Amino acid sequence: MFALERRQFIVREAQKRGSVDVADLAATIGVTTETVRRDLTLLEQQNILRRVHGGAVPVESVNPVPGLAEGPDLMASAKRAIGKRAAALLPRTGTILIDSGTTTAQLAAAIPEDRELTVITNAPPIGESLVRLPLLTVHLLGGRLRPSPLATVDHWALEQLGSLDVDVAFIGTYGISSARGFSTPDSFESAVKRAMVKSAKKVVVLADNTKMENSFMSVFAPLDSVDVLVTDSGAPREKVAALRESGLPVELSRRLGRGEAGERENRAPGRSLTGWPTSPRFPKPSEHRSGSAPRS
Repeated sequence: MFALERRQFIVREAQKRGSVDVADLAATIGVTTETVRRDLTLLEQQNILRRVHGGAVPVESVNPVPGLAEGPDLMASAKRAIGKRAAALLPRTGTILIDSGTTTAQLAAAIPEDRELTVITNAPPIGESLVRLPLLTVHLLGGRLRPSPLATVDHWALEQLGSLDVDVAFIGTYGISSARGFSTPDSFESAVKRAMVKSAKKVVVLADNTKMENSFMSVFAPLDSVDVLVTDSGAPREKVAALRESGLPVELSRRLGRGEAGERENRAPGRSLTGWPTSPRFPKPSEHRSGSAPRS
């Protein structure tokens, strides 16, 4: 097992169980306790885990919702790849919603400059990053501004979302469970995500593989209310298979080369990465009815 794979395993175990023990990890992975301690120290420096006596706990259990600028660096490459893959699902024109979060921010960074879109977001950092693109019209949802993550919540945001009818919503999540659906530890954030789902004709969830089979207090969407999940190629095959068997289309991103990691998409007009998912819940753009009613 390579170092990156080992650390990803540690993060998944911590999020699944709520804590990890140094001795147990060393025995399971087959490395020394010193190696595990070095990994835990690195993960703490990256604001993913917090060291405790004999092990570590997820940073969410100390600070339940990390801020946009504090997202885990360990999955940065995977999140960029997810953002680029999700960009293939952007309509040529129309209105989209972009949720707050480090993975959805990578979608925003991958929007091609030739797209003429209206973008609505509850994340000021995402809105600020997009306003310089001349063909985009950017709207920020109002509401109470949470410091971590930097996003708007509460009744003003919910009232505005209740009056919207958007083409595609791109939403982040903290947990994905084949039994319970998509969830987050914060009820205020969950309410906004739930309203985003209801306001959109199509719903795309973006999440890296560490979110697989995690479940938190507040479920904002069952599996059947989401049209496609975009995750990275590191997602465990059996978990992807379980989600697909439940009827949820799952799109896997490809690994990015070194030259692609920090670049904004610059595709020719009309060209997508690999096209839209072949799902009756997610028709091709030519089949989309602009006047269709929002999902109930």
